Amino acid sequence: MSGGGYAVFGQIPGSVYSFLHVDNALLPDPYWRENERIYTELTENEFVFEREFDCPCFGGNVSLVMEGLDTLCSVYLNGECLGETNNMHLRYAFDVRGKLRKEGNCLRVVCHSVNDFIRRTQEDKRLFGAVDCMDGYPHVRKAHSMMGWDWGPQLPDAGIWRSVYLLEKNSAELGEVCIEQFHENGEVFVSVQVESDGGDVEICAVAPNGKSILLAPGTKQRIENPQLWWPNGLGEQPLYEIVVRLKEGGEVVDERREKIGLRSLKLVRKEDAFGESFYHEVNGIPVFAKGADYIPEDNIFSRITKERTRTLLTHCKACHFNAIRVWGGGYYPDDWFFELCDELGLLVFFDCMFACSLYDPDAEMFASIEEELTQNLMRIRHHASLALLCGNNEIEWHFHEYVALAGRTDRAYLEGVYLDLFERRIPRIVETVAPWIAYIPSSPTSGGRFANPNGEESGDCHDWETDFSSIRGKFYRYVSEFGFQAFPCEKTVKTFALEEDKAPFSPVMKHRQRSGGGTELIISQLQKFYPYPQEFSLFAYATQLLQAQSVRYRVEHFRRHRGRCMGTLYWQLNDIWPAISWASIDYCGRYKALQYAAKRFYAPVLVSCEEAENRMRLCVTNDTLESVHGMLKWSICGADGVEIYGEETPMDVPALTSTWQEQITLPTLCAMHQHVRYCFVVDGEVVSEGCTLFVAPKEYAFVAPMLQASIQGDEIVLISQAFASQVEIEGVDGDLLLEDNYFDMERGEKRVRILSGKATAVRVRSVYDLFEKEGAV
Repeated sequence: MSGGGYAVFGQIPGSVYSFLHVDNALLPDPYWRENERIYTELTENEFVFEREFDCPCFGGNVSLVMEGLDTLCSVYLNGECLGETNNMHLRYAFDVRGKLRKEGNCLRVVCHSVNDFIRRTQEDKRLFGAVDCMDGYPHVRKAHSMMGWDWGPQLPDAGIWRSVYLLEKNSAELGEVCIEQFHENGEVFVSVQVESDGGDVEICAVAPNGKSILLAPGTKQRIENPQLWWPNGLGEQPLYEIVVRLKEGGEVVDERREKIGLRSLKLVRKEDAFGESFYHEVNGIPVFAKGADYIPEDNIFSRITKERTRTLLTHCKACHFNAIRVWGGGYYPDDWFFELCDELGLLVFFDCMFACSLYDPDAEMFASIEEELTQNLMRIRHHASLALLCGNNEIEWHFHEYVALAGRTDRAYLEGVYLDLFERRIPRIVETVAPWIAYIPSSPTSGGRFANPNGEESGDCHDWETDFSSIRGKFYRYVSEFGFQAFPCEKTVKTFALEEDKAPFSPVMKHRQRSGGGTELIISQLQKFYPYPQEFSLFAYATQLLQAQSVRYRVEHFRRHRGRCMGTLYWQLNDIWPAISWASIDYCGRYKALQYAAKRFYAPVLVSCEEAENRMRLCVTNDTLESVHGMLKWSICGADGVEIYGEETPMDVPALTSTWQEQITLPTLCAMHQHVRYCFVVDGEVVSEGCTLFVAPKEYAFVAPMLQASIQGDEIVLISQAFASQVEIEGVDGDLLLEDNYFDMERGEKRVRILSGKATAVRVRSVYDLFEKEGAV
């Protein structure tokens, strides 16, 4: 690669940033302090990727296939221009018949500066893009997140980000393979449509037990004893492999293999007592979606690997997620992303790659977008996990605001462009390519055409109310975005900051906070609930408690109203770089308090409390397929961690319901000195538990818990002398993934299992420590 004063060798798939930082260490870490600016300025240049290669003499038609070019590229072979590209979401194939030599071929890809292009284009035609991004980015089909966002940097990388190869056609070949399944009266049928330009097609379905089932092309055939695929928590995820072979003269000349899960999957939208329902129905079962929103895992895409994504999504499964939303400002994930979701039982709410922007495509871009959608949908449509396609993120909701911010006066015209793209063209592609997949034009939406897009009565909603305590007056049907920011832990902060940078408003921390006024909002809310800590590490800890509380409060409310609300996907699961953000798992893979809280509030059987002054109602939510019989216990405890009074009541909770206990009045509760602990016990095992304060934590008269912790084998043993709130366990000399963390405990002993990681010592603290070191940061 050459350009910008550099000439280096590197690995493809790769990019300007990976060549200079990852492969050759010529540039410092882009995520260290304010190094981002070096990288942003670098992409003002044009870069050339070049490779010499030999190849055998091809006798048939030969194509040069480029799975991913980013973004404005000119492709040359042996000095001849094969074509120009302008969409990083497309797969390109160039005819190179007669253009190859046996030796000394030269492939050359020139990446033109996107920065320069969008500046020039924006001068001619104003479009709105998210305010934290590079101005004018909607003019190109490039991952928006590369251009900045309110949680990420402006790092508009360029390069060859997916595989490059030569493909010779010297025999018949397979074209489109379309796998459909039908669920009728308890039976399952599969039909495989195959296009080819000759040869004989053979198809078999390989069952999870290895047994092969022969299928005839284009024929609807019954699968005997079908093993159904279920979302996580409702059953197993058996996968069948569909093997399509094309033969000539008895020899296999082409082959396609795809894995499918046998399931019926619908988006149910029908009138009910509250308006119109909005939920996923799998194998006839209404599913409450529990998950979070996924963004690209790195700004340098070559560092996003199957292993890294598997780790992230496995955490989701372990924390009882059954769904994941792919946000529309990144890229169309690799095949293995969907394969992992299939394996782990994660329903995918999938945004097409349009987000928070005003678009005004010309004919060429419209054609490119249609090809983009067609290619990618054909690639992913067979996956069991793919539950819902969404046209865009938040454009319908904020459309008229975007028009005004762009300074455009042709609103009616732009409305027509929007409706043409998201309510005509894309739905038409979905209907043609994958009519069995549900489609909505935007998120949030109530059905389209700008009709009350974030309304509570129908569709999905985004809840961005600052005061989370107001949520109990809202009853959304499905909430696909809501959240609160928090600082990462001190260990993660050390990966991008010096000791002198560890203050909420230091230049580096301001640089790491991309949401305007975000840190001010965190602090204003923090001061309502917690003592304001003096030490930076305690400040970061406190912000994580606030984040977890904000999301937990909402999720528990919505789960208590299961049936009216049928989904909570919080913003956001992961980070693109180490930063102050909404993520529950930070860039380094460390759980914030929110991720541990999610493991509790997404439990299949959940007990939660709706408190108000000196009264409360307890509710048990059962998301399993079986009725649950258990004992609902609650007690009033003092700040010293000793139980004062308690009750227990047997409770039967039918499958897929929420069951409320009668309201309990607590006339003698002293809210500053007492709290309520509750749990639901099934067959002698606590399956869910919680603790409620009736005042803000900063108003509670905590007693020093004198926490002690020791590592004993694969467990951490904790001893507390009093009630300890939000106990954090941290490995001093290593990272630990624990069975539980950031929990409340009464006086006594608690054992926490170590799931992975290694440390010889641990540090523990609780909310009490915030009082001891209260003051200005």
